Amino acid sequence: MNTFLKRLLILLSIVAIGLFLYSHFVENIFSPRLSPKDTVEFKLNDLKLEVFYNRPSKKGREVFGALVPFNKVWRTGANEATTFETNKNLMIQGIYLPKGKYTLWTVPKDSTWNVMFNTKQYDWGVDEEMQVMWDPNYDLLEIDVPVEKIDSTVEQFTIAFDNSTDNLQLTMAWDNTKIEVPLKVLKDQN
Repeated sequence: MNTFLKRLLILLSIVAIGLFLYSHFVENIFSPRLSPKDTVEFKLNDLKLEVFYNRPSKKGREVFGALVPFNKVWRTGANEATTFETNKNLMIQGIYLPKGKYTLWTVPKDSTWNVMFNTKQYDWGVDEEMQVMWDPNYDLLEIDVPVEKIDSTVEQFTIAFDNSTDNLQLTMAWDNTKIEVPLKVLKDQN
């Protein structure tokens, strides 16, 4: 066997072993994630909004007040920290949010949710002890929004943008709960 083929087989063996070890110790790349990654975008004229998050499923469990405790900071999804990015300055309930990238954290309660836009970027949503990695010192904006109980059950946590009434909203829904965060785009100053 010539030298080129031997080197190629050695290289392919090393790659195969590397993929196996990564899959076994880090993330199983050969099976679907329990909480798949998703990115939702909203574009209108020159506005671009984007949310990256992971979508856990209900799977017959009681969600809010149980799986996601009331009155505790939640990473707003699963796995990696949820991010919100805007290319335009926004007003959210009268509070200024400059264009940029933020992590999104929530405190679910029975009748309201506290929503925080945090300037720090976190690789993951929780640490090894399953404690949220959120640091309140980096909160740029914090608001309360009412909870809406919905008739249908949302199986998989869903974040979306709704502009159906020309009132742009960032919505979050899971189980029988939905919230809406009002977003107002500020005009560019020349």
